[in-house]
Amino acid sequence: MMIMGHRGAAALEPENTLLSIERAMEIGVDAVEIDVRLSKDKEIVVIHDSTVDRTTNGTGPVSSYALKEMKKLDAGKGETIPTLDEVIDLIGNQVMLVIELKEEGTERKVVELIKRNNLDDNVYVISFWHSLVRAVKEMDSRIKTGILLVGCPVDACIATQASANALVMKYTFVNRKFVEIAHKEGLKVFIWNIDDRHLLKPYADMRVDGIGSNDPRVLVEYFR
Repeated sequence: MMIMGHRGAAALEPENTLLSIERAMEIGVDAVEIDVRLSKDKEIVVIHDSTVDRTTNGTGPVSSYALKEMKKLDAGKGETIPTLDEVIDLIGNQVMLVIELKEEGTERKVVELIKRNNLDDNVYVISFWHSLVRAVKEMDSRIKTGILLVGCPVDACIATQASANALVMKYTFVNRKFVEIAHKEGLKVFIWNIDDRHLLKPYADMRVDGIGSNDPRVLVEYFR
């Protein structure tokens, strides 16, 4: 079972910040999930929303800020919006890095950073944009990928069409039969996000391959 910290440890520290990622690793996660977008000057920055309004003291689209300008924003507790480079430097090979591509245009730069840092064996690239997942695989077949879903597809072909290694699904749409079908197709099933330990047993029993949480303490206390 891969224990994943969602946006680091988003329930405990400002999401998608180095502080949040550090907290998740201190708790003992196997993987950290982050979101990436492009700044105005085409740097890969770690932020979920298309605007900076919710998670910083700034306003406006992420794409309207050059990295230097973005670094002046407070993302909570004095943290700044990190670049993907900074996250990679922090994590190294300590835990798996799960990178969610939030928009088109991020895929090539993310692959370049993965290659430059020799992270092929220590990363998953995932997205709701399944065409981007396929593009990543075409650029480097060694990189593990996953498609994000809110809903339960008829079968697992949707993943193979995107050349993906995993289905990354909202937990409420996952059942034992689907996990069995996915495993027969050689696919892993990761689910997001469970923050209540009382919800965990059915998913542990059906042997999903990974679970994400905003409060990874819930998962560590249950599985270890």
